[in-house]
Amino acid sequence: MSSKTTSGSRIRPRIIIHGGAGNITRTNLPQDSYNAYRTALLEILQASQALLGRPNARALDVAVHAVSMLEDNPLFNSGKGAVFTRAGTVELEASVMVSNGYKKRGVGCMLIKHVRNPIKLAREMLVRGEDSKGGGAQGHCQLSGEQLELLARDWGLEMCEPEYYFTKRRWDEHKKGLEREKQVSIQQHMDIGVDLLGKIEPEWASDDPSWDGHEYLPQGTVGAVVLDSFGTVCVATSTGGLTNKLPGRIGDTPTIGAGFWAEEWFEELLNQQESMFYRTQARDDPTTSESLTHPLQQLISTCLPSISSYRPIGQHIPNENEMKSHKAHSKRFVRHAVAMSGTGNGDSFLRTSAARTTAAISRFSLPNLPLAACITQVAGQGGELQRSAGDRWGVTGEGEGGIIGIELIGEEGKVVWDLNCGGMFRTWVDDDGKEQVRVFREE
Repeated sequence: MSSKTTSGSRIRPRIIIHGGAGNITRTNLPQDSYNAYRTALLEILQASQALLGRPNARALDVAVHAVSMLEDNPLFNSGKGAVFTRAGTVELEASVMVSNGYKKRGVGCMLIKHVRNPIKLAREMLVRGEDSKGGGAQGHCQLSGEQLELLARDWGLEMCEPEYYFTKRRWDEHKKGLEREKQVSIQQHMDIGVDLLGKIEPEWASDDPSWDGHEYLPQGTVGAVVLDSFGTVCVATSTGGLTNKLPGRIGDTPTIGAGFWAEEWFEELLNQQESMFYRTQARDDPTTSESLTHPLQQLISTCLPSISSYRPIGQHIPNENEMKSHKAHSKRFVRHAVAMSGTGNGDSFLRTSAARTTAAISRFSLPNLPLAACITQVAGQGGELQRSAGDRWGVTGEGEGGIIGIELIGEEGKVVWDLNCGGMFRTWVDDDGKEQVRVFREE
């Protein structure tokens, strides 16, 4: 499936897709539901992989295609399957970002109520940004609400009435969440201080009616990350947000750097005899200090074990134009690109700038850390997302989530992911070309 790029290199296209994450367990996800999710994910993967296999296929087109299929499927929390706000309305969000090729690089759309496929709207914002006036969106990377939907109409996107998004399943979840909140509130007014299961809990434990630690109520997104044969990586993400969120709430999905990120850079090889510019580190020990050679770096690593060795201040990072003009760049430098899509408790992703933080750990470490290790530091068990919840971890749903991604180093692409919660719906094509589907964390 590898195809030749314009520069003469050969890069094998890769793809990974997710359908949300959270307190998904074998107890709250019956076998028939598991089978339905698995079938849907495989169908979307197969259709997207076929598109990716066409000559000159672009990562942006494939990622948007995959997410639009997720939006059309009521199983997933986006588009047709979006969750409701506390007011019983639907407010959708979507975003796309590419590592290169477009001025805006990344865009976010929010408070959408009448666009059938929000991810297609995000694509239009990105692509039309090449025009002098951005097709009406000017140079803006984020737009919301009525003005954005006027642009969607002008651009010829398929519109719909809010009733299109209605599904009985999501409505039942909406009512159930509000009823639980009401019952807990009554208990608090009676000074019982005990939840429905007879467990003592702090007052703030009832703040989020979308999570009770036992049932799976969507608080995640859908997304796709794609690497094409030209070496561009793209991330596309879409969501209805948190079940029973406040109207007007903006999550991580349309916020650049929080729920999604893509970028590329050029790294100088540490040793011209080395084929790679970093040592692959163990997945379960991303903070190993094996590469820290300076005594001060070793001391810092000992005191702050979560911090790896960062690039010395003042070291010049060549841009793409410099690289193209550098006669010996193939010997001294290597292209490095990453793209990620997060899913889970969006407010936690916002507080930690999760996606950009993950990329920065890799890019500004010396030598660079593998993206897989960086995702584990942020979205793995005990990582930054989990720590951001503090003593609310395991009680409110805060901090829960996962991240999928693709890393390109030179001409080799790698699919990666990690999560800290019960499960994440995910599917990808592995290194051997085989289709894979997973739901539970330990699966």
